[in-house]
Amino acid sequence: MPLALLATAVVVTPIAWLWWDSRLPDSYDITQMGYADYGGGPEAGHEHHAGHPGTPVAELVERSRRPADVTETLTAARDGDRITINGTSPGPTLRVTQGDLVEVTLRNEDITDGTTIHWHGIDVPNAMDGVAGVTQDAVEPGKTFTYRFRADQVGTYWYHAHQVSHEQVRQGMLGALVIEPRRPDKGVRDEVAVLHRYGSTPTLNGAEGTQTVDAQPGDEVRVRVVNTDNALMPIWVTGAPYRVLAVDGTDVHEPGEVRDVAVKLTAGARVDLGVVVPEGGARVDFGATTALVLGEDPTGGAEPKAPRTFVDFLGYGTPTDPGIDASSPDRRFDYRIGRRPGFLDGKPGMWWTINGHLFPDIPMYMVEEGDVAVFHIENNSGESHPMHLHGHHALVLSRDGKEATGSPWWIDSLEVAAGEEFEIAFVADNPGIWMDHCHNLPHAAEGLVAHLMYAGVTSSYDIGDAPGNHPE
Repeated sequence: MPLALLATAVVVTPIAWLWWDSRLPDSYDITQMGYADYGGGPEAGHEHHAGHPGTPVAELVERSRRPADVTETLTAARDGDRITINGTSPGPTLRVTQGDLVEVTLRNEDITDGTTIHWHGIDVPNAMDGVAGVTQDAVEPGKTFTYRFRADQVGTYWYHAHQVSHEQVRQGMLGALVIEPRRPDKGVRDEVAVLHRYGSTPTLNGAEGTQTVDAQPGDEVRVRVVNTDNALMPIWVTGAPYRVLAVDGTDVHEPGEVRDVAVKLTAGARVDLGVVVPEGGARVDFGATTALVLGEDPTGGAEPKAPRTFVDFLGYGTPTDPGIDASSPDRRFDYRIGRRPGFLDGKPGMWWTINGHLFPDIPMYMVEEGDVAVFHIENNSGESHPMHLHGHHALVLSRDGKEATGSPWWIDSLEVAAGEEFEIAFVADNPGIWMDHCHNLPHAAEGLVAHLMYAGVTSSYDIGDAPGNHPE
């Protein structure tokens, strides 16, 4: 063989092998991809990962057979370049009461790729999580799927597609869900603010610009803010002090009053703001794109000026018992985010990595029910990532080595900026196979997605072109 041909073969052959090895099959079980990471804990009970029988995901459902307290039908349909739910986008805000048994039937009118509903931030039974190819099959046009779960967690949440989610969510397949306490605060006005960008157009509850609430001086208003977009959104109040009452559906313990500071709301996350309307009114700005005016506009319509400082939830509020002891966890996991060139399903590019690996050669984080698990999240990718763990809420322990000192900071969506490190902890109390991914949804489609898997649970579904399941 001539020397030039030999040199070419030496270069091309490994690249061709990497290309071939990266290609995903037409149908695959996510539990059989990548490698098992036991986080230093025992491997006993995880034999199912090698093909032994266990409890299928499809059987992890709400066990109560009694009639639902709340029943809804949500019909997803195409409307030009948008997807509507019951004719609107965002879809209807669902309001239920703590303890309600909720039953929602999704009807796919004409979404050709199929669709699902994921209940973002609500720790539903695994089979109700709405992830195509992981917890259910995508709902085909003309078909239905019924979700059934108990609304145990008071707070602000949202629902959205988890089939081709980087496209369907952007197109408007989403809505808010509020779980109200059995004994709501009397005299408090409740306003939901769903933030979403359609193409280049930012909207508040589906409308552009500024909206006004007919509030009077002295009125107490809870503003439930939901960030459905892929990027972080700064939020601030002009004309009045405010308190951050809740983060990701969990109340802040003894939230202090703040003024002239903003809240950084990561993609997928929610905050509840408490405002007492003063004489002259108050205005809540959402990234200087849309705004909610409470009564009068204290700015007089002037261009909004964003504060330069931000609420730091690492020290906001006052400490109290978080109900979890993470000092000696059962498992410790690394989730190191990077980026490097390579192939993803045969496509060359710069792709996200987890612990140095490209999808699908990524960790399957293995736990047993009852474990206390700690994740060390480290972002060396050069870009910020809003990380979302399905099925669980996690307690932030530290950021960049600095321990949390304020109210317990419970999250299901966490902004991890470039160069930042976090330690978070959770109790493995919701068996299943759960996504743990970036909620900048194009990043998830580019490989920034891993999974959490319980001992004794087996997969019921496949991902790929053949089954028509594409969760990201």
